[in-house]
Amino acid sequence: MKRIVYSMEPVGRTGGRVYLRMLHEATADDVEWRTVPDHKRTYRVRRWRKLRHLARLAPSIRTLHGTTGTFVWDDLSLLLFTPEMRARTVFLLHHYEPLQHDSAPVEAMLWEHLFRMLPQCAAVVCVAPYWAEFLRARGIRNVRVIYNAFDMTEIERARGFDRAECRAEFDLPPDAIGVYAGKAVHWKGIEEVSAALAGGPRLRVITSGSNTIGFDGAHYDVERERYLRLLCACDVGVFLPRMREGWSRCAAEALLLGLPCLIRPVAGLGDLATLTGQPAPDLGRLPTQVRERAATRQAEAKAAYEALARFDLNYFGNAWGDLLAQVA
Repeated sequence: MKRIVYSMEPVGRTGGRVYLRMLHEATADDVEWRTVPDHKRTYRVRRWRKLRHLARLAPSIRTLHGTTGTFVWDDLSLLLFTPEMRARTVFLLHHYEPLQHDSAPVEAMLWEHLFRMLPQCAAVVCVAPYWAEFLRARGIRNVRVIYNAFDMTEIERARGFDRAECRAEFDLPPDAIGVYAGKAVHWKGIEEVSAALAGGPRLRVITSGSNTIGFDGAHYDVERERYLRLLCACDVGVFLPRMREGWSRCAAEALLLGLPCLIRPVAGLGDLATLTGQPAPDLGRLPTQVRERAATRQAEAKAAYEALARFDLNYFGNAWGDLLAQVA
């Protein structure tokens, strides 16, 4: 008989939603997932979005008060749980970044209240050692790290794409160096990368995602298959976020597909850079660094690939399956 686990609905394209969707899929043989709608990304106006989300979610949370089963929760609405519900909850923290607060100053107070409640949870999972230490520094002891995982069958198929065809698909001439800078959204450092590489001969900055910053360079908001072909077409990854990320899926997938990278060692990205041996970018000499990294594409790709390939779906399913069994 499958155990029942409740979560927010895993809709959306953020790293956190991809992680939750992968968790549902990896444990589907043993878990009956029941979901609550996640409204917070449906509002056109960002200001007070989190407060509107909590108010709209409150009735749904109340209907869960008498249920049995386990909760995997990654949302501020843990504040609406009863203590008994929190005792059956695995809280999932991807990252905590005040730059993203859309309901300041109230949102910061809500997060501090949440951190005080986390010791009541059965466990807290985060996706990088940095965030485990962040939580332990706040007195939260029941913390474990379960990294982002990757469908290695999909990755191996993408590694077999014809690179010349991919480059032609995205209009990259043979002598150009395609620099993948990640998702064109706020606080990812796209503007810094673009400015530092502007005017560099043969250097083309490439981004993906929803383009909330209005980046006017080579941007592609494409489905998964073409996104992987886009990575295959590029030569180097440069990740320069201002925000404290979890463990960037964009950067990890670039490395898995053979791109040597330059990674600013901020929060979880610092853990990823250390694990895979990627140096930090230097804005003062970024064009030179990019050309140097492009020349190491084949030499360094194997070590980074091997460091990440162990985080496959078996690793992920086993880690989460063991944890959910313990909590149940």
